[in-house]
Amino acid sequence: MARAVARFVCQSCGAVTSKWAGRCEACGEWNAISEEAAPAGPTAVKGAKGRGLTFVDLAGSAEPPPRVPTGIAEFDRVLGGGLVPGSALLLAGDPGIGKSTLLLQAAATLADRGRRVIYVSGEEAIDQIRLRARRLGLNGKRLELAASIDMREITASLEAATDAALVVIDSIQTMWLDSIDSSPGTVSQVRSAAFELIRLAKGKQYAVVLVGHVTKEGAIAGPRVLEHMVDAVLYFEGDRGHQFRILRGVKNRFGATDEIGVFEMTDRGLAEVANPSALFLAERRGNISGSAVFAGMEGTRPVLVEIQCLLAPNPGGSPRRSTIGLDSGRLSMLLAVLETRCGLRFNATDVYLNVAGGLRVSEPAVDLAVAAALASAATDQPTDPSTVFFGEVGLSGEVRQVAGAEGRLKEAAKLGFERATLPRRVARGNRPLASPEGIALEEIGHLSDLVARFSGKPAVRTP
Repeated sequence: MARAVARFVCQSCGAVTSKWAGRCEACGEWNAISEEAAPAGPTAVKGAKGRGLTFVDLAGSAEPPPRVPTGIAEFDRVLGGGLVPGSALLLAGDPGIGKSTLLLQAAATLADRGRRVIYVSGEEAIDQIRLRARRLGLNGKRLELAASIDMREITASLEAATDAALVVIDSIQTMWLDSIDSSPGTVSQVRSAAFELIRLAKGKQYAVVLVGHVTKEGAIAGPRVLEHMVDAVLYFEGDRGHQFRILRGVKNRFGATDEIGVFEMTDRGLAEVANPSALFLAERRGNISGSAVFAGMEGTRPVLVEIQCLLAPNPGGSPRRSTIGLDSGRLSMLLAVLETRCGLRFNATDVYLNVAGGLRVSEPAVDLAVAAALASAATDQPTDPSTVFFGEVGLSGEVRQVAGAEGRLKEAAKLGFERATLPRRVARGNRPLASPEGIALEEIGHLSDLVARFSGKPAVRTP
């Protein structure tokens, strides 16, 4: 009898080595390599030939199947209009952020609409799911529940589910395939279990949602290939100290990426936030220095948030730079530009920057709003409470144009803002920028022009 061959697999990135090591050479993770049995190789039939492929044209003759709305508008927005039959989705997020709550609400709503929905939990017992559903006030009598981690039992049940619209697997890291000699959650188990579930979803034409765990760095646990196998990857973000939760699409084969859905965590579960801009600015005080309103874009949705800055004296030692909701490297770059090009000094102050509401902003258009908050805090002059800011800042201090200006301005006008500070427009074809009625545009070309408004002195540009 042939001896079973063992291999060593990194549980963080999936790299395979022939011997154990304390640190993975591929991803640098410590104590992530464990021993697994090597899978059996393919048994090819000598001399056998494939049947060949039948090629068709791009147009096709059949109409694509219609999307299935979940009944939760914010969820459907991120998906691109609803669930696509035969698709596979991966939903990931921090522990306790509300992944299971969101999917249980969507599953119960879809089941109440007459669709067959299957919810398989590998982390909770059925009585625990019922207890949470009762707390959330969900009916969902048609929702079919099961608690199992055995992939043979799950696949046998799903093979017979010919009329299902949605299958939820909570979570993929708990699934176990007895043909693989490793524990649940390992790279081999996650990859093989996901392959079986996606294969069934494609064949039976139902949507499957896989709940995924994340590592302490915020990346999805398990093999990276898992994100390539699914059709859409959604992240559920938010600070558990805030009531807001952000559902963000980072990959979507059937819709736009970077779309967001905004929810509010309540004692009755997750409530949709149809107008997040008004909610993010509800507690804003416009007469405080160090505050500026940023008109941002998340996917196709304009969102207005408050950028807050606080400067604290630090005469000795290294000044501290702390950010919440913004890349710290971007803050350091803007501080350097303001010091070098505009004459402001931050070398003896601690800088604290916060995006109010728990939203994380990553687009370059936030540069001008951050610079306005920094300049306001440095000069102790409040920004105009009726003004919004957006624009990218270059290393020479120039303010560059950004996409989606019309959508940002419309959202600002809808919330009662009267002015917008934005980059100087450059002729692009024959189509001028459409400014909404009731909002005045203040265009600037260099960051020193913005600083001069707070200091009351002529703009000084340092080469």
